[in-house]
Amino acid sequence: MEEWISIGYLLSAALFIFGLKKLGHPKTAPFGNQLGALGMLVAVVTTVISMQVQGNANWELIIAGLVVGSLIGYWLAVRVEMTGMPELVAMFNGFGGAASALVALSEVQKYMDGGDIPTGLQLTVTMVAAGLSALVGWMTLTGSLLAMYKLKGGVEIFGKWIRTPTWGPTWLNPVKVLLFLSVLVMIYLSIEEPTNETYLWGIIGVSCLLGLVLVLPIGGADMPVVVSLLNSLSGIAAAFTGFIIGNSVLIIAGSLVGASGLILTFIMCKAMNRTLLDVLFKSFGGNGEKQTLTRTKVGSDADEVAMMLDGAQKVIIVPGYGMAVSQCQHQVKEFADLMREKFGTEIKYAIHPVAGRMPGHMNVLLAEANVPYEQLIEMDEINSEFPDCDVALVIGANDTTNPAARTDEGPLAGMPIINADAARTVVIIKRSLSVGYAGVDNDLFYMDKTMMLFGDGKVMMSGLNTAVKEI
Repeated sequence: MEEWISIGYLLSAALFIFGLKKLGHPKTAPFGNQLGALGMLVAVVTTVISMQVQGNANWELIIAGLVVGSLIGYWLAVRVEMTGMPELVAMFNGFGGAASALVALSEVQKYMDGGDIPTGLQLTVTMVAAGLSALVGWMTLTGSLLAMYKLKGGVEIFGKWIRTPTWGPTWLNPVKVLLFLSVLVMIYLSIEEPTNETYLWGIIGVSCLLGLVLVLPIGGADMPVVVSLLNSLSGIAAAFTGFIIGNSVLIIAGSLVGASGLILTFIMCKAMNRTLLDVLFKSFGGNGEKQTLTRTKVGSDADEVAMMLDGAQKVIIVPGYGMAVSQCQHQVKEFADLMREKFGTEIKYAIHPVAGRMPGHMNVLLAEANVPYEQLIEMDEINSEFPDCDVALVIGANDTTNPAARTDEGPLAGMPIINADAARTVVIIKRSLSVGYAGVDNDLFYMDKTMMLFGDGKVMMSGLNTAVKEI
């Protein structure tokens, strides 16, 4: 039976690996997700069989957990809209970290209840792994929950909407370092006194606080990075827990999630021309100051833009955070269909890696509107096409299209951007001329070839669609 249990874990790990591979492309991602889910099912069944063999299976709790968990998962899958995926992903990250930390806590709690305490190197490894699992797991829980409410914009308490703050004075950085070092000290002390509950609860409390102060200063363009990082941390916590309980599939799955999350985090940082330390310890706008607007731009109306679009051969749509906020992805898809039907226009979408509130956010929203995957082109591939583009339609994007990034000065210096300014005509849908999260005025708004449609994204796109139909 032990051999079959090992084979079960091996099969589960293989399914995780192949599933992760399939997630690398939008067309194969659904199948990759199914492989991952099957791998988790195999892992759960194998673990239950292992518990039965060892005589530790409590079938009432096991069945109750499977039923409740399945119902919650089904309810979330049906209820949560695609626009709410960033918040859901952040919440899942937090719960994943907390689950790992709870398993590690249960193992250490045995020592407090009089269980056999290992000695020597085994004790050191166990307590260090448990301490690090607690640090990463509880930090991930509180940080992810705060990130979820940041992505949501706030929380409703007793009928009153309270916005989630983004606050990070410079003195908060030494506090982060001090909290981290204090956890390491308590982990060291817990090795000397493994039955001392004070250290255990101290690690949990400080780790929870550390998660809050790490995420509290982060917002705007840095949110895709922090969501990706928290995803990685949830995997790392699972890997630490796997070492404690000797579960190979937990080690493998946690390592896969941790490594892939870190890779994605560094890809996001590269896309913003920032280091991970800058994201965690510096505000995106340097000193946080925003430029004062001194220029004006006369806005256009939907009829003017529709007349200009008449006969356009190639249009590149540049979605941004504003599209996500106004949830106008369906109106954008309708516009693309209208342009193809009336004028035979070639339509493509330019996707910046950090556009939106989480990695792949624009892809998710446009997929909800049934935009074909082959029309979604990454920044590095699409930028060379803008000089041959008749119109670049920018919807709610600011920093990711700001030409100031090509200079050597300012908070945007060196950040790769969408080359929308290279198109023959630029149409920008935005509520106002206000600066983006980096606090830098956008020269693209004031170019002679730029037409501004001031207003809510959904309202403006609906008006533009109506005007195109009337041509």
